[in-house]
Amino acid sequence: MEQISVIVPVHNGASYLEACIDSILAQDYEALEVLIINDGSTDDTAALCERLCGQYACLRVITLPDLGVSSARNRGLEQAKGAYIMFVDADDRLRPGVLKSLHGLLCRTDSDMAGCCFAVWGTPEGWEKLRTGKTMPEELTGEQAGKIYNSDCYLKENILRGNTRCWSKLYRRELIGQVRFREGLTIGEDMLFLVELLPRMRQAVETSYPGYGYYQNPKGAMHRPFTPSYMDQIYCWEMARELIVKRDSTLSVQADAQIMVAVMLTAGKIALLSGKERRRAKEYVRVCHRKMKDMADKGACYPYLPAGYGVKVRLFERLPWLYVWLYGCRKFFQNGESK
Repeated sequence: MEQISVIVPVHNGASYLEACIDSILAQDYEALEVLIINDGSTDDTAALCERLCGQYACLRVITLPDLGVSSARNRGLEQAKGAYIMFVDADDRLRPGVLKSLHGLLCRTDSDMAGCCFAVWGTPEGWEKLRTGKTMPEELTGEQAGKIYNSDCYLKENILRGNTRCWSKLYRRELIGQVRFREGLTIGEDMLFLVELLPRMRQAVETSYPGYGYYQNPKGAMHRPFTPSYMDQIYCWEMARELIVKRDSTLSVQADAQIMVAVMLTAGKIALLSGKERRRAKEYVRVCHRKMKDMADKGACYPYLPAGYGVKVRLFERLPWLYVWLYGCRKFFQNGESK
């Protein structure tokens, strides 16, 4: 049996890392290596890692000086010994049987990558319901048997339609080769990683089974207040667009639509700042507006936007500061009503 290496980057994750590792070690795939990349944690993560390594021979810990998630994953790739690779974020968990099932699916279809869907949870009760729910069978049937894509179709039907996560997927080591995550990026780096794998990909398979438990972490990157690094999601899509258009120029409009979505998500983050903080971030609003104007001038993008984005884009394009103010007010009153 060929080995699977599971790479788990963690930064100050002492409160949830052990449960993540438990869910990986509970898998029924025997040839398993788990690499915990402790990326500059200042809490009790290091002590927890030391204790876990003393308990389980298949665990290894690599310590970095807070270089970011891309550097952590890259170090894991350099140190991993397995023929297959999987990335798991330290606050997430694997549902029972998912590794063996994805490995079987990958081998049966002779694919380079096998992915599954994810289920969101936010409480211990929510996770327990997922953990004890219907287990992913080794032999998937029906709709869950998986759909096979060549690399062109994977780009069109997955990456350009929102399946941009590097986790919840099992990769052949040969597919990754020397491809690495772009370091210094904090949002969108996993999408860019997938785009850079495409030239090496013969085919991939995706199942609709939600075998990955995604924790809705209120302290996660997508829930933190706006910082300049949040602009990374725009920059990553701009870099990806260059690669995509070079591969297939007919996909330029779809790629532009993804940049528009990234701009709107960033503008929405800025809208949630206080009035004073928002004024400090006015240059980022100007950058977002300029980029939106560049994309919005290409009206063909609108059919490729998610539902509801057309109206938002048109308002932001014409009246960016009004949009930011209205969006901030709406979220303020929504949050007030939910308390």
